[in-house]
Amino acid sequence: MTIEFAAPSPHKEDLEGAGAFTPRFDAGGLVTAVVTDMRDGELLMVAHMNAEALRLTLETGIAHYYSRSRAKLWKKGETSGNLQTVHEVRTDCDQDVVWLKVSVSGHDAACHTGRRSCFYRMVDVKDDKVSLVIVDDERHFDPQTVYSDGKTS
Repeated sequence: MTIEFAAPSPHKEDLEGAGAFTPRFDAGGLVTAVVTDMRDGELLMVAHMNAEALRLTLETGIAHYYSRSRAKLWKKGETSGNLQTVHEVRTDCDQDVVWLKVSVSGHDAACHTGRRSCFYRMVDVKDDKVSLVIVDDERHFDPQTVYSDGKTS
């Protein structure tokens, strides 16, 4: 099976209704991917997908993303063992964001820091100063051991 995406319709009604999935990639060829845990709905990460990553995700059922910092395709969990099995993919009203509901194998962690979620810090404002406070410091794996080769996935 090889999935190909048609160009998005210029008609709002086509984008908002049932029918063809025609993702609207941005000028850089990417769509935003919001990733939540299938069991409890926790937000695990936000990433980006190019057409190849989205196609591979739909064809294999395993989440693939496009790393902007490394400028390459990446199969989430390939190094760490924390593969993301995709149970459901949704898109927003104008098809420029996808929402993946996943289960995570391995250590049940999505963040390269070893935490379950990439959203482990809270923005705090006190006395006109903005700082970050860690609200989840539980490590599910040791990143230095898992990524000893310098790769983070």
